[in-house]
Amino acid sequence: MKHLRPFILSIALMTCVGLSAANFGTKSDTSIVKKYQDSIALYKARYDSIKNVHVQNGYASVNSKFYQLFSPLHFYNGVTHDLFGMNTANNELHAVNATLAKIYLNRPDLVKGTLTQLEQASLPASAINASSAVAETIAELSNEAPIEADPEPVEVVVEKPKFWTFKGDGFLQFLQNYVSGNWYKGGESNYSLLSSLTLEANYDNKSKWKWDNKLEMKLGFMTSRSDTVNKFKANEDLIRLTSKVGLQATKHWYYTLQMIAQTQFTRGLKVNDRRTYSDFTSPFDVKLGLGMDYKVEWLKKKLTGTVNLSPFAVNYRYVDRTIFDNNNGTFSWFPSRHGIDLNKHHYTDIGSQFTIDVTWILAENVKWKSRMYGFTSYKRVEYEWENTFTFQFNKYISTNIFVYPRFDDNRARDDDYGYWMFKEYCSIGFNYNF
Repeated sequence: MKHLRPFILSIALMTCVGLSAANFGTKSDTSIVKKYQDSIALYKARYDSIKNVHVQNGYASVNSKFYQLFSPLHFYNGVTHDLFGMNTANNELHAVNATLAKIYLNRPDLVKGTLTQLEQASLPASAINASSAVAETIAELSNEAPIEADPEPVEVVVEKPKFWTFKGDGFLQFLQNYVSGNWYKGGESNYSLLSSLTLEANYDNKSKWKWDNKLEMKLGFMTSRSDTVNKFKANEDLIRLTSKVGLQATKHWYYTLQMIAQTQFTRGLKVNDRRTYSDFTSPFDVKLGLGMDYKVEWLKKKLTGTVNLSPFAVNYRYVDRTIFDNNNGTFSWFPSRHGIDLNKHHYTDIGSQFTIDVTWILAENVKWKSRMYGFTSYKRVEYEWENTFTFQFNKYISTNIFVYPRFDDNRARDDDYGYWMFKEYCSIGFNYNF
């Protein structure tokens, strides 16, 4: 540390000289400061300024003419002699002396001693050698290439694209109604149970193709005291698979081929009636439509879903059950109830269809799911509109209101409702989304 002290003092003095010279404002002062600010910043220049030091007549002398600017500041006799003399051939030495003279006048507190004191203070040879060693070390370091840290190994994880997404929801709800036998308005007690499960598996390659699949299953039962024939009856029964393959045309439009397959789990019965009105695969409907699909993202994505328009559609219906037992014990042709001619089990219609399937988040805990379907063969019309309003009390408890109007002019006309049919229920229970 002692060997580096002269070097540190030299740099401090250089800084003071630079600041003082900048304030003096003479042309020669500015030239000197500008000329050596860059060189002082380099280790090589520092080394050169120390390298020329040698011992002569018992004290250190410096061959460099700029040594007086880098060493501790002393009062040199030659400064005034040079400034007031007639010989100014050495312009650089004259500029150095002019700089020192202005420091003497403006900052005498920086002057450490006189030239006589400097000559009397003999510099040991060991110190000179140590300074030279430090200078050589600095020069070597200045020429060495920077040491770069070894790069740390980076673990590269390549994730496989997720083209498939899966989701679903389900609920199990109950309804109980008790009416005493002497209730003044009449009525009867009943119990009902309703379950539902919806599963979705959707494929999207993030480029052009997508394939959406939705399986909907609903099954519910009810009991009533007035029904002495059937202990349980199905009040909700549905199996429906919707599969849709699409090729992207624009941002929201897809060319699509859509298939809807639909049937039920168990027999369809009525109060105090032994006849079967529907059953598994009776009927079994398959509806194919070729057209375009529009992706709905409205109201800040609170209203989402799809709209499918199929100008070309095929509606196929199959009925497996052939006969049923009438109340009077006779048999009749069952498929005729579903628009199928005598002695046949199926029919095919060609026409056009549309499907609208959307979900609207009306509020934080109120959701409306709507499905609208329509088909026409240009001779008959089939139309249905399913609406489910869900009121979510918490994560697991909810209430559902289901409203389902349907129109089908391929059936016998009713005296009260014509070709219209209605279904509605309200239930409360458990639900779960995944």
